[in-house]
Amino acid sequence: MSAWPGKYVIGLTGNIATGKSVVRKMLEHLGAYGIDADALAHRAMAKGAPGYKPVVTTFGQWILGPDGQINRARLGKVVFSDPEALIALENILHPLVQQAVDILIRRAKQKVIVVEAIKLIEAGMHAQYDSLWVTYANADIQMARLVQKRGLVEAIARHRISAQPPQEEKVKLARVVIRNHGSFEDTWRQVSAAWQAVFPSVEAAPQPRVRARLDKMEVQRGRPKDAGDIAAVVNRLSRGRRRMSRADVMAAFGEKAFLVLQMNEHTVGLAGWKVENLVSRTDDVFLDESKVLPAIGLKALMEEVERNSIELQCEISLLFLPRDMAEQDAPLANLGYKVRSIQSLGVRAWQEAASESMPAESVMLFKQLRQDRVLRPV
Repeated sequence: MSAWPGKYVIGLTGNIATGKSVVRKMLEHLGAYGIDADALAHRAMAKGAPGYKPVVTTFGQWILGPDGQINRARLGKVVFSDPEALIALENILHPLVQQAVDILIRRAKQKVIVVEAIKLIEAGMHAQYDSLWVTYANADIQMARLVQKRGLVEAIARHRISAQPPQEEKVKLARVVIRNHGSFEDTWRQVSAAWQAVFPSVEAAPQPRVRARLDKMEVQRGRPKDAGDIAAVVNRLSRGRRRMSRADVMAAFGEKAFLVLQMNEHTVGLAGWKVENLVSRTDDVFLDESKVLPAIGLKALMEEVERNSIELQCEISLLFLPRDMAEQDAPLANLGYKVRSIQSLGVRAWQEAASESMPAESVMLFKQLRQDRVLRPV
């Protein structure tokens, strides 16, 4: 029985590069509310946040960068080579992360919560949850992902893999094991089957819809089963600038959702949107300008993005647009969006989110969705 009445909480863990975040995203597509505990740990030691002073006091001023923020690469060199230093860091951060996770679970409207953390078992967090899910991939797959996707050299990748406990120890404790070494479709089938087996009475998230007053217009959330249709929409609306296959869209579902805009039974727009670390990011927008005015279509999509983002407890919404589309931003200004630079965002987690997501030669628009922030600086 979990500590949160009315909620079913899944603890999701697995060793490095076994696909934890992909599985969390898939559970979110099925209706769960996802929490990335490792991202919260980064927030906990941001400048001014509750863990900042204890970390600096413990490890020294030399871990700070020119901006006064903790340089995580410098800190990592210490803690990943010294087990006692790692324990000291975890003793500072784990209580703060658990407090933040508790706040997010209590606020969430969803019945099913999934908490992802690489040290979930080691921190004892899994004991609080209703179910433990573990992702598994063989060492060759882990190595390939670290080298190809994260850019690590083989020696460092091998050290990080070997530094973790054997995967089999986590598998023995798991209620559900997702063997994530095949295609995205194979992983999706495992996650969907486990979802139905564990709690078949919990329905997937409802299809969100929005209707305009003057014309029949609605926004629907695409599902992995719609991957072929979504690929066709992207290929048509991008006019050759972007080519996606069904497999490409399935892979994209591992990190984002797609909102499809329909008017008078025609698909006239699409947005690619994701939420990470309480930041909403819309980085793909396609509109059929022969059937809908860009201002109207963009407004309809962003209203639905914002509605979903608020439900997911996001602090801000970021929208990245090509320059020509950003010039038609009057409706977005009416919604409260403003053109901003990354540096002007101020909050470290927001700046990092923008840097990670901002496409080349695009304009960023910003809107703050809530004033109260988890792990607000003290």
